[in-house]
Amino acid sequence: MESPPGSGHGSGNDTANGQGTASTKDLILEVARRRFADHGFAGTSLNDIADEVGIRRPSLLHHFPSKETLYGAVIMQSFADWLALVETAIAGTDKQGWPQVERVLRAAFQFFEEHPEFVRLARREAIEGGPILSEQLGVALRPLFDRGVRFLSGEMDAGRLRHYDPRQLLLTGYGAILSYLSDAPLISSLLDDDPLSPASLKERREHVIDVLRNALEP
Repeated sequence: MESPPGSGHGSGNDTANGQGTASTKDLILEVARRRFADHGFAGTSLNDIADEVGIRRPSLLHHFPSKETLYGAVIMQSFADWLALVETAIAGTDKQGWPQVERVLRAAFQFFEEHPEFVRLARREAIEGGPILSEQLGVALRPLFDRGVRFLSGEMDAGRLRHYDPRQLLLTGYGAILSYLSDAPLISSLLDDDPLSPASLKERREHVIDVLRNALEP
């Protein structure tokens, strides 16, 4: 049962002050991220999200005027978190060769490990052809991808990394991280262990980093 206006739920409370609006918007994004990850874009309704948040649908639409807008905001919020981690990783003093590559790899593992719902969203998008990864997120990611290609190419030409196709190398690193996390149920049956336990995640992280280190260090 929804409360009447002014009683703590709905648009009256949402717009009472800046703090309330921000908190409601953040909660909508949190609930939407989980529901989209669990049920996909088509299987998630704005009514379900509003009910779980504890607001009316019109209040949700005040923050996000459509399901597509909300879905895009969920994806792009995660991308912003990833971009912040990358910027922190590349801000170190040693910005050349393998040390820089390793910092970015560790940032990627940290991001995907801390954002399991984004992992499920990305896999759903890839399989179901969702409306975001091929459009907004693809456009947003392209400059970061091209930046990585330029860095790897420059370091390879300078002799600080072995020569590989930098575009394929980035895709290989992405796949090595994301596929392990997204395929955790299958991997669990292969290893007879929880692939998402801290110990297993660390083992996988260090393995991938070691493989790439041996491949890239001159």
